[in-house]
Amino acid sequence: MTKTKSHLVLLGDSIFDNAIYVPGELAVIDHMRHTLPASWKATLIAHDGDVVANVENQIAKIPLDATHLVVSIGGNDALNALGIFSDRVDTVGEGLLQLSQIRRDFQRRYRTMLWQVLSAELPLAICTIYDAIPDLSVESQTALAIFNDTIVREAFAAKVPVIDLRLVCTERNDYSALSPIEPSEVGGRKIALAIAEWLNSMGMEF
Repeated sequence: MTKTKSHLVLLGDSIFDNAIYVPGELAVIDHMRHTLPASWKATLIAHDGDVVANVENQIAKIPLDATHLVVSIGGNDALNALGIFSDRVDTVGEGLLQLSQIRRDFQRRYRTMLWQVLSAELPLAICTIYDAIPDLSVESQTALAIFNDTIVREAFAAKVPVIDLRLVCTERNDYSALSPIEPSEVGGRKIALAIAEWLNSMGMEF
């Protein structure tokens, strides 16, 4: 039996766990398995609906033979914060103060999660939250910018490479027809290729 040399594990939310949104088509994990060499394994631990705080439970499920990790999380945290845009404030400054509190809370949770994943002592990349979602409001785009700024800052502080999904899923057909906030088969393939590009950057030639 050929021994598996490398094992990629995907952690996070429905950006990776998107099978239900592409019925009859290839999900991100399927594209990943088709993209990687035959000697590689790819395991999906990411779970649809999870937020940053849930990653701690996912870490416990990382296989013992895992060699590389990718995390895509934070989109649901952003969705949960969108209710703030219906709040009434007296000044722009008051609104910005509320956004600042959301940013600080997310930063604390994301930093904790990132160091928990790093404790696995495996090569790691993290993803930003894509923002070219069809018909996304300008208010939501503003919120995502705050969350993405936090993700990028924490990644650089921890010296963790970033896969910027804002530059990957840029077209309408990258998003599922069933739910526009989820990747389509086309978008899933792009995401898998972006992950493969990161692996190649470390000398993992396919």
